[in-house]
Amino acid sequence: MKGLLLAGGHGTRLRPLTYTGNKHMLPIANKPMLMYGFEHLRSVGIREIGIVLGPLHEGIRESFGDGSKFNVKITYIDQPDPKGIAHAVLISKKFLDGDSFIVYLGDNLLKESIPRLANEFQESGADAMVVVSKVKDPSRFGVVKIHSEKIVKLVEKPKQFLSDLALTGVYFLRPSIFPVIETLQPSWRNELEITEAIQTILEGGGKVKYHTVSGWWKDTGRPEDILEANRLVLNDLKTSIKGKVEDGVTVSGNAEVAEGTVVRRGASIRGPVTIGEDSEIGEDACVGPFTSIGSRVKILGAEIENSIVLDGTIIDCKERIVDSIIGKNSKIVSNLNSRPSGRRFVIGESTFVSL
Repeated sequence: MKGLLLAGGHGTRLRPLTYTGNKHMLPIANKPMLMYGFEHLRSVGIREIGIVLGPLHEGIRESFGDGSKFNVKITYIDQPDPKGIAHAVLISKKFLDGDSFIVYLGDNLLKESIPRLANEFQESGADAMVVVSKVKDPSRFGVVKIHSEKIVKLVEKPKQFLSDLALTGVYFLRPSIFPVIETLQPSWRNELEITEAIQTILEGGGKVKYHTVSGWWKDTGRPEDILEANRLVLNDLKTSIKGKVEDGVTVSGNAEVAEGTVVRRGASIRGPVTIGEDSEIGEDACVGPFTSIGSRVKILGAEIENSIVLDGTIIDCKERIVDSIIGKNSKIVSNLNSRPSGRRFVIGESTFVSL
């Protein structure tokens, strides 16, 4: 079995964060979101993984390399235009080379045992297996309709309600999918839809299984989704203090402080919080809960809650910042002494904000 990790697309809903980089490299709890899917594929025992790249792929090759440091072999496959999941599968045919495979969307986070599902699929003899989760807004996703414990219909982003079971972006497939994809025509979105391909298999008498997630699942297409994913991952954080926490610091809840980081006397950490390497949390600063601070970051005097601060950023102000994503190497400063009810930001790389 091989793995296919999709990291294409333009990430338009995450701008300005994605003007200067690939959305799949945005950090969730200080780890690139693409790494979560990658680790799931490795956990199955897969040793050959294809990563499908779009026009913006900054940082991916540098982070993953040829895979040798992860004990896998990585093949990069270019998809210059976002023509759909089925198209990504089709252009990976040579890499997949007749093996069964798992397609994993790189911007989806899933708390589920993928090895167990892989074994279930391999033993079932099914042509395909999809992973689904109940959602409140099914029009945003591909959905499946179930009758008598069997899939009867798959539709991509239905305009009328069909089901509240959304496809989570994890697909278990066999080479029998290729002749079907080769017959597809672009949809109204100008994409080759994987839902249509699997529906065609179903209508041709093929066997398609489904599994409903027992844990959580999060599609990270929007800034608010990334913040929620950050909260979900941080819920499982264990305390690890490798940096220096000075006397007089108040720490509550679970906190992760990496090497080279200093939390100054008078600061407050309210977990769950993770702080990367070589950062500084200054006197009177308050961090957390549900906050991820990257490496080489300085938080001086500010309160920051339910937020993600990327590497190299300086926040030097007497402000309360909430529900925010702050891009790399940005700077937020203020001369105000009073604290407002809360500032909210989604700002891209190397931005300067004066309050």
